[in-house]
Amino acid sequence: MAKSGTPFPKEALESVRRNRVALKGPLTTELGTGFRSVNVALRKEFDLYANLRPAKTYPGVPAPRGDVDLVVVRENIEDLYAGIEFDVDSAEEREVQAVIERVGKATIREHSALAIKAISVEGSRRIVKFAFDYARTNKRKKVTAIHKANIMKFADGLFLRVAGEVAKDYPEIQFEDRIVDNMCMQLVVKPDLYDVLVAPNLYGDIVSDLVAGLVGGLGVAPGANIGPNGVAMFEAIHGSAPKYAGLNKVNPMALMLAGVLMLRHIGEREAGDRLERAIASVVAEGKDVTYDLKTNRDDPSAVGTKEFADAVIKRMRN
Repeated sequence: MAKSGTPFPKEALESVRRNRVALKGPLTTELGTGFRSVNVALRKEFDLYANLRPAKTYPGVPAPRGDVDLVVVRENIEDLYAGIEFDVDSAEEREVQAVIERVGKATIREHSALAIKAISVEGSRRIVKFAFDYARTNKRKKVTAIHKANIMKFADGLFLRVAGEVAKDYPEIQFEDRIVDNMCMQLVVKPDLYDVLVAPNLYGDIVSDLVAGLVGGLGVAPGANIGPNGVAMFEAIHGSAPKYAGLNKVNPMALMLAGVLMLRHIGEREAGDRLERAIASVVAEGKDVTYDLKTNRDDPSAVGTKEFADAVIKRMRN
């Protein structure tokens, strides 16, 4: 912003188009004001419709569960995150409200803000197909579709119906569905029963953070955003935490794991596997790790961001 007056500089966009891959650091989005999320804007710019969020337990990471190995596939473009909103008491809101009340035969309370949830056949089909293709490529056994079709019979009903149609093309992979609230409970109680989860945008956002919590939090959670034309963006899922900027304190594990995903995406699977093994080895040993990975967060032996990364590099060379 300070350099170019926009959170979305032209040079960065051109670089992503040219290289077809990006490793992105966390960016701050103001709540309820300012520009819309740059992450959302990037997804729309490059049609990065598939959000891939692995959640895996690593020995040495303090976590509520020790038996988690899940992948959440989240639709990135549609649903409520499309940003079709109308502000309270605006002329546009009143116009849309009048149409909804006339066509939908429903009464909307005065002084309401409106958000439109739109789920398409095409959007549903391609995200479910992505989930099944990922499961097939990575030898996963089951895909679970997440929805609320018992209440939203048209929008979520469409997603569930399309998911069932796509599943028929993958007979070797088990398919099931879960209502989103029940899914959250199931994941906390028995996550070992699940493998690849596929969901519309909002549910996927919530569930992916839930499973990240099961494996130790957002500090160890990587993510990938992948489009149909080969462009892909990889990132740490945690926020920007500006109060820690420049302090050489925070855990770099999530961004390094995002690098693992990126290496595998560009065909460097062996390098990605080596990097993941090195990270896992350093964390399991528990010596050269940041404060959040220590049994006692005030442990004076905790190292900084750079030292953690150096330990991983050294382990890879050995």
